[in-house]
Amino acid sequence: MKLLLYSHDWAPSIGGTQTITMLLARGLTSRTSSNSEPVDVTLVTNTPRGAMDDSGAAYRIVRAPGLWQLASLLRQSDLIHLAGPSLSPLIFAWLLRKRVVVEHHGFQTICPNGQLFYTRTESRCPGYFMMGNYGECIACNRHNGYLRSVSQLLLTFPRRWLCKRVAANITPTDWLAAQLQLPRMTTIYHGVPDAPRESGKSSQVDRVKFAFLGRLVSTKNVPVLLHAIADLRRTGCPCQLLIIGDGPERKNLENLASELAIDSTVSFLSYVIEADLERALAGVVAVVSPGASGEVFGLAAAENMRRGRIPIVPAASALAEVVGDAGMTFPEGDSPSLAAAMQRLIAEPALRERLSSAAQQRSQKLFNEDAMLDAHISLYKSIQK
Repeated sequence: MKLLLYSHDWAPSIGGTQTITMLLARGLTSRTSSNSEPVDVTLVTNTPRGAMDDSGAAYRIVRAPGLWQLASLLRQSDLIHLAGPSLSPLIFAWLLRKRVVVEHHGFQTICPNGQLFYTRTESRCPGYFMMGNYGECIACNRHNGYLRSVSQLLLTFPRRWLCKRVAANITPTDWLAAQLQLPRMTTIYHGVPDAPRESGKSSQVDRVKFAFLGRLVSTKNVPVLLHAIADLRRTGCPCQLLIIGDGPERKNLENLASELAIDSTVSFLSYVIEADLERALAGVVAVVSPGASGEVFGLAAAENMRRGRIPIVPAASALAEVVGDAGMTFPEGDSPSLAAAMQRLIAEPALRERLSSAAQQRSQKLFNEDAMLDAHISLYKSIQK
């Protein structure tokens, strides 16, 4: 089988979509190399190579193809797997009557900005596009310019129309499937590489260390976490917070930490490369995700659960589905509730130990790389019948 795996944005860019697509390409190639019917994987992306060396990959990589080359690659493929509803390959594949699988890593079929984030209130969008309230969609993205905002809205319609006609729509959580409301949906949890539980972690610590990992953008709602830390500081709870990441909101967040007088409790690190991340996270007991906008799974949560770190996430979200009963939740945007959840972990060593073990067990059971690959191969086979 000739499989074309398309990811508009890919390595050397960094993110959840890039990580999962790379795991799929590598895993499918190694899984099928010994089968009687091998899968010939071609990964296509618009992202330039930059300093990345593609020659070591076991699969073919095609970067920045022109429209005619893209059409030719699609025509030569038996099955097309799109990491997101990218319009060009969707249109070409539909015209060529090709079998297509779309794996959704965002909200592009129900939200013009793809984040389900309402910029006017800086909060999770209630779903204006699906309500038919398109004026709010235009107003939400008006900061990008009126014409661009209208264009984003209009392009959402063909994306959704085309995704209703593909062979399968994959989501990484049932929560996302309920939001998208597309036909022929199947949930396949993302897989994460195996990892040992952090060695030397003790249930008795002087200052419980929390961490946030991610881009410092408004959708992540990091101010809620800083206000929760300030609440803990006022009540005398000993803790530390490590913020790992960079982005346009960093300066504002540093200023807020100063205003809240929590400078000595909060440490800001820029982006940390994968090889150094574990060292940076040494001693971290829990990873906090204060915002759920734009989140369809929460790869960082699943990866840290594998290492025994406790996730604290907003309730009624994709993140809450990933965490299950192996972490703690709070109402999104409610810093006192977040502070209360963090305070419980500080005050109860037995709870920390129980949730740490539960987090690792849940991640090993549900977010298994082999299980993810098996589910994709099974789906491909069912589509080809």
